[in-house]
Amino acid sequence: MTKKYSLLLTAASLAVLTACTTVNTPAPVVDRSASNLTPQPKAAPVEETKDKEGYYTVRKGDTLIRIAFDRGLNYRELAAWNSLSNPDDIKVDQVLKLAPPEGVQTASVPAPPQIEKTPPPPRKSTPKGEKRVYSESAVAELQKNEERSEKPVQMASAAPAPAPAPAPASAMSAEDRDLTWTWPSDGRIVGQFDEGKNKGIDIAGRAGQQVLAAERGKVMYAGSGIRGYGNLVIVKHSNSLLSAYAHNRAILVKEGQEVRRGQAIAEMGDSDTDTVKLHFEIRQQGKPVDPSKFLPNR
Repeated sequence: MTKKYSLLLTAASLAVLTACTTVNTPAPVVDRSASNLTPQPKAAPVEETKDKEGYYTVRKGDTLIRIAFDRGLNYRELAAWNSLSNPDDIKVDQVLKLAPPEGVQTASVPAPPQIEKTPPPPRKSTPKGEKRVYSESAVAELQKNEERSEKPVQMASAAPAPAPAPAPASAMSAEDRDLTWTWPSDGRIVGQFDEGKNKGIDIAGRAGQQVLAAERGKVMYAGSGIRGYGNLVIVKHSNSLLSAYAHNRAILVKEGQEVRRGQAIAEMGDSDTDTVKLHFEIRQQGKPVDPSKFLPNR
């Protein structure tokens, strides 16, 4: 019995020692010092590409027609200014001129004619060497002659009146104020102008309904080359104003054609959109403006 008890006591002691050894075994140490960490490279700051005035750098997804439309330009003229035989052949990062090359037009323009000034009347005075008897009347006559001869010289040398300050770029020109706008189609307004979201107004209608030119002008574009507009007609009305008619089912005019106010230029449709409607824009120097400021009340 005593021997058995001794064996049990020995076994228990070994168990306790084993447990203590397991508990006291240190965990493996991982060196996480800064010297062993691989530094993560910092992302380089993204710099915005800023175009120089009068130039534009082509970005992914651009088309020449869209670039011209957003700046109120004729895409054919834009192609000519940049020596592009094919308007569709533009590449990312290509720099385009947004105005005619310098010296193209000015070289052939004659200088304005010089306006000749009327010569002053001949100065009436006594011949040199003539001697006159001194008197108050003689002095008075000489003073009058001097005043008459000096007046034209004073007028010619007077500083010109300051020129009037130029009107702000956003102001309407006389040509623009002379335009009389009409609604491009009948129908309910289903989309109001909202700068940044909706660049024009949306007019609901039926397929095939006539789309009318809102004012007289020249067709600057007729086609489907601008994504999101479907079959599109752009009419230029002045040097700064144009109108756009999008999502048409059919186009009834051609580029370069002169149109009158109220003339049918397209048929309403749903090209590049989910419902039959006319998307109508007015742009001033390429910037979308609220059409309600031009169209009459109805």
